[in-house]
Amino acid sequence: MPDSGSGLIYAYVFDRKGGARCIDWAGVRAFDPSEGILWVHLDYTCEESLKWLIEHSAIDSVVREGLLADQPRPRATVEDDGLLFILRSVNMNPGSDPEDMVALRMWLDKDHVVSLRHRLVRSVRVFTDQVESGKAPSSVSETLVTLIELALEELMSQAQQVEDEVWKLEDMVVQAESEELRHPLADLRRKAIALRRYIAPEREVVARLQTLKVPWLDAEARAHLRECAERLTRIVEDLDAARDRAAVTQEELSNRLSELANRRLYVVSILATIFVPLSFLTGLLGVNVGGIPGQNHPSGFAILCGAMVVMVIVQIIVFRNRRWL
Repeated sequence: MPDSGSGLIYAYVFDRKGGARCIDWAGVRAFDPSEGILWVHLDYTCEESLKWLIEHSAIDSVVREGLLADQPRPRATVEDDGLLFILRSVNMNPGSDPEDMVALRMWLDKDHVVSLRHRLVRSVRVFTDQVESGKAPSSVSETLVTLIELALEELMSQAQQVEDEVWKLEDMVVQAESEELRHPLADLRRKAIALRRYIAPEREVVARLQTLKVPWLDAEARAHLRECAERLTRIVEDLDAARDRAAVTQEELSNRLSELANRRLYVVSILATIFVPLSFLTGLLGVNVGGIPGQNHPSGFAILCGAMVVMVIVQIIVFRNRRWL
């Protein structure tokens, strides 16, 4: 296994028959196209990787600039008989947000596949596992399609997770009216918007890729790329639907919470309306001056309480007749 500390993460020679052998820097430098297809996966932040790209890879300087650009956008550009392809994938590294996408940068020609990354790209790890299990691609076009399909599986999984979380929160909103659901709904909307922002350009790039005039990109690979473009379209549509449902659910939750608050304020208002006359009456009779009715009557307190009860009953009857209750 190559030493990742030297910048060489993986290096394999595919024999075009499904087999592969792992090589090191010496094997990379000694590679001859008659051996098959060379796949080199590098950490572009290491000096030895940059040195190999400049001195031994035969990659044009313009292409190298595209490969090494900071925060590159998805793209597919033909240079001579080669293809510069940049794809963003879900960041599945521990402690990272999935919507913080990682870029897979690739240069492909009929005999070489050079891929670059800094942070771990899980789809490449899965691809390597397939290679080591004896399922190496038999052509450069198959290598490209396989890497794209593996990246799409992660995107579809993430989109499905967002959709499932939205459905779960919708059920929770129906069952319980809680302000605590506002933040998860807002987070889901943000996640769906962020993922869509990155995935939508990839749909255009993959759709364009199948029409590029690259001699080694065969008809079967182009058919697979068409299917990949359709899958990306479905992912974007699913994210749009999840975002819209989250927005509708959030609005429904806000309406329910507002309605609940209004009902509580309404009950408080009715109670206040009922007790205002009673407070006025007790305040008036509590004035410490002479002439207060019933002041010396032995049943004055009972009569006053009975009068207030009757007053409350009359108010309730009036409220019900006016449909305020």
